[in-house]
Amino acid sequence: MAQPTEVDIGPFSVGGDRLHFLIAGPCVIEREGLVLETASAIAEIAKDLGIPYIFKASYDKANRTSISSFRGLGIAAGLKILKKVKDELGVPILTDIHEVQDVLQVAEVVDVLQIPAFLCRQTDLLCAAAKSGRVVNVKKGQFLSPWDMANVVNKLHEAGTRKIFLTERGASFGYQNLVVDMRSLPVMRNLGYPVVFDATHSVQLPGGGGTCSSGQREFVAPLARAAAAVGCDGFFMEVHPRPEEALSDGPNMVRLSELRSLLQQLQTIWCVSGKGNTSPLT
Repeated sequence: MAQPTEVDIGPFSVGGDRLHFLIAGPCVIEREGLVLETASAIAEIAKDLGIPYIFKASYDKANRTSISSFRGLGIAAGLKILKKVKDELGVPILTDIHEVQDVLQVAEVVDVLQIPAFLCRQTDLLCAAAKSGRVVNVKKGQFLSPWDMANVVNKLHEAGTRKIFLTERGASFGYQNLVVDMRSLPVMRNLGYPVVFDATHSVQLPGGGGTCSSGQREFVAPLARAAAAVGCDGFFMEVHPRPEEALSDGPNMVRLSELRSLLQQLQTIWCVSGKGNTSPLT
């Protein structure tokens, strides 16, 4: 695979021949205490393992299955909490955007604007994110081939940014099921930008719970190990101290107590497969 362009995110760079980075946090901002507890614990693990870390949580989940599902605390309260994480822990922040009118407000706080998979073809949203000056992470739609992401990248180029990375999160396979074509990692990486593997949304069962999505957490680790062997630049994992109590995506989130072990496995595979430039940390 070609070496992707290096992209600066906060205090570090991703892409090139650098060791993989981690995007992790709860699916949605449930409350301030939980966010700070989770972010602090993940940041400590990442520091111990020498992995660059970006905290992720959503202030609003606009694409929940049911209208009665918990969506988050909203933009004002959510950004206040995300800023507190950034100020207290000194880690870069990533969050989703859904509306063009939210972009500038969100960009004042976060380092990475994430375009959700369902919105990856929304030209106005992509262009607004590109013009914000922030890094843009686009999740490949469940309905797109990896080579179709070339059109997404071109839209971002035309809007004036080269601060891009792309995320694989599975493809629709029949009803309420996703599969991961590992070929998508090198295909998208050859577009010239860092590629991330979303290990937790890839095991989601969309709408599988009737009025909510379900998931198969037991397949997070096998798929992440496969992605590490194939080669990617980063890993995206939604992480929660108590997934069974989570208000969104509980069935596919990684349990916080199991994160360190999984990351150590990925580091070992990364280095053995020749995709990293440092020795595994244990």
